[in-house]
Amino acid sequence: MEENVEQVQKTVMENMDTIMFYVETYGLNVLFALLTLIVGWIIANWARNGTRKLLSKSEKVDATLTSFFASLVRYVILIFTLIAVLGRFGVETASLIAILGAASLAIGLALQGTLSNVAAGVMLLIFRPFKVGDFIEAAGHAGSVKNLGLFVTEMATGDNIQIVVPNSAIWGSSIKNYSHHTNRRVDLVIGIGYDDNIDDAMKAIGEVLDADERVLKDPEAAMFVGELGDSSVNIIVRAWAANANYWPVKFALTKNIKHKLDEKGINIPYPQMDMHVISMPSQG
Repeated sequence: MEENVEQVQKTVMENMDTIMFYVETYGLNVLFALLTLIVGWIIANWARNGTRKLLSKSEKVDATLTSFFASLVRYVILIFTLIAVLGRFGVETASLIAILGAASLAIGLALQGTLSNVAAGVMLLIFRPFKVGDFIEAAGHAGSVKNLGLFVTEMATGDNIQIVVPNSAIWGSSIKNYSHHTNRRVDLVIGIGYDDNIDDAMKAIGEVLDADERVLKDPEAAMFVGELGDSSVNIIVRAWAANANYWPVKFALTKNIKHKLDEKGINIPYPQMDMHVISMPSQG
């Protein structure tokens, strides 16, 4: 019985010695690692919030981009914190950094198309050639922008069909933004007959322009003879309207000018073909 007690005491003492050895050897390292993780976590959160607050003050930086950069700063600090902790325990951080670099390069090559979309998305969010709600034409597509993300841009056509376009395709092409400017010019071509009086026709068109309050006075509307066509004298009409009124003004002017010219007895010709039938004498 005494031998068993002595054996247990001996085992306990050996275990205590082992525990004390590990505590003396790694205790400070564990404590340092915990403090490093806590401090790194606090600094990472502080840097994220500071980055978000700083970028949110700029009107040129989109909210999506602000969140992206803020998260990126946080994760970079956390990665360096983890590397510092591993270095405290004797891990070769230089080799670890080399491995991470090689892995990042491999991932970058594998996701080259995706990363190019992210880079293009960042550029679009920084330079803001268009914003949500604008009607644009880019990468062979036209529609209203519904969402601008880091990977794709979502648009809707006039008949409400969704179009999802990779950001790299948009950034790599010319962008036509129909909504960028406050005012737009409405261009119309009105053809009158060669027998009609041009001045009377232009006066009638002017009355239609003056009657529509949506037609802007500044810039002033312009009218001139643009072409002597095959069957008509073509009068070019250029009127200005607010961007939001472009299509309503265009449709209304087209209709009202037709009514006004009909009222004034001015002809709007249309292509026509005269056919002459020649009867051949019968051969008897």
